[in-house]
Amino acid sequence: MQNLMSRYIKDESGATAIEYGLIAALIGVSIIVGGKAVGDALNTKYAAISDAINDTELNNQQ
Repeated sequence: MQNLMSRYIKDESGATAIEYGLIAALIGVSIIVGGKAVGDALNTKYAAISDAINDTELNNQQ
């Protein structure tokens, strides 16, 4: 019985699983934050392109 308790106390497999879970969560959050940053940058770039096209069309109509 004492041997069983000793093995149970030394067992770290649960801690390893928790560490892997935390790493996976951190990677997930990083992907979400990075995706948002890329999306915002693309939105800004497409808005600038759209404005340039609209300005060109207005100048050609005059």
